[in-house]
Amino acid sequence: MNRIAHRRTKIAALGAALLMTAGAAGSAVASGDDAAGGGATREAAALTGTAKLYRPAGDDITFTFDAHLAREHNMDPRAATGTFRFSHYTDTWGAAAEVKVDCLITGGKVAVVTGIVTKADGVAADAVGKRVGITVHDLGGHDRLGYSWAATGVPGEGEPLPCTSAAPFEKVKAGSGDWKVLPWVPEYPQAAE
Repeated sequence: MNRIAHRRTKIAALGAALLMTAGAAGSAVASGDDAAGGGATREAAALTGTAKLYRPAGDDITFTFDAHLAREHNMDPRAATGTFRFSHYTDTWGAAAEVKVDCLITGGKVAVVTGIVTKADGVAADAVGKRVGITVHDLGGHDRLGYSWAATGVPGEGEPLPCTSAAPFEKVKAGSGDWKVLPWVPEYPQAAE
């Protein structure tokens, strides 16, 4: 075999090996395997983390999320589980609430989560037993947030439907935390051939 033919054979073999490696990696991602290895299947969607909202008047507003959609419930966002909490305090008043998640949908770096308020105090006390919704845009430390009571001013008034909320108009206070959104990948049926 001459040098040129030998070199072409080596290049072809290398190219085939690279294609096989890329194909295997693509299959692992497509099947939902955990990128960290170990072969564990990742959950279908998630919203996690804690951060404070920016307010020029100095209000202390914190939102904490631990919301998850299990892989086996991928096509049922209303099977989401978890909790979220929020609090808002000023020098003269305050309120806090805990919420049991009843729906979670994420798309790219945006999440919408709703739930039923299980505990609340202060101006939020009347929200117990009512649904509230939050929208988060995960922008890597410059996150944004919106909430269903933006138009009414009080959580629980004008209850949203599951997985609905306001546009993420609020900004995170710099250095106060971060929210993480795990994108949802719906599984659509294949067309008959």
